[in-house]
Amino acid sequence: MSSQGHYHPNEEEIERSVEAPLAVLVVVALQVMLASVSLERGWSLWHLPGWVWLIPIVPEVLLVGALAVHRRRAVAIVGGGRRVASLTLVGIVAVANFLALVMLIGSLLSNQTHSGAELLLKGLTIWGTNVITFGLFYWEMDGGGPDERIATEWQRDLPGFKQRDFQFPQMENPQLIGEARAWRTHLVDYVFLSFTNSIAFSPTDAMPISHRAKLLMMGEASISAVTVLLVAARAVNILH
Repeated sequence: MSSQGHYHPNEEEIERSVEAPLAVLVVVALQVMLASVSLERGWSLWHLPGWVWLIPIVPEVLLVGALAVHRRRAVAIVGGGRRVASLTLVGIVAVANFLALVMLIGSLLSNQTHSGAELLLKGLTIWGTNVITFGLFYWEMDGGGPDERIATEWQRDLPGFKQRDFQFPQMENPQLIGEARAWRTHLVDYVFLSFTNSIAFSPTDAMPISHRAKLLMMGEASISAVTVLLVAARAVNILH
């Protein structure tokens, strides 16, 4: 039985144009807060001034624009390549966050950081950025992105439905949601997937299927492990 009648066409547009940009703005808020506190207290990042945390905001603002622009305008502006632009910008943000972690580790190894509060705030910013960035990556990547997934999630016998990067419980056990309720993967599902992968360092409810999904989850878990186990542990030692 198809539940497509319960789906509203503008639901995906709201998810892309409102919810996804808000997730990016959370990252921007974290980085602005850290930069402000760093400048106020004289914190540096491996000999770099505190305002260095503001540099990733440039691609993040561009990402907000790429996500928030309406679908019809996006087709006219970038020729239908909004997903490619979004994935590219998310990748840039992820690389910038990784470099921030490398510089933070450099600060620890060279004994340039002596404040537990400083380490905790920097670690929280890097970890939070990691969770949201990879959540957006999974959301844009899985099954060709939100637009492509909508075309197949309602008709599970279509060949395109099998070309997914993640297997969610509701796909394998549709009885979990009941016949009267339509279900599709939302941004929150991928952010939750990213969050649990960053906490447990392994898949929890959703399983990676494709090689690229597995590699991305390995990368995210590695960044999270270094941030949590190294930075947080060092911060606790300093606080004691």
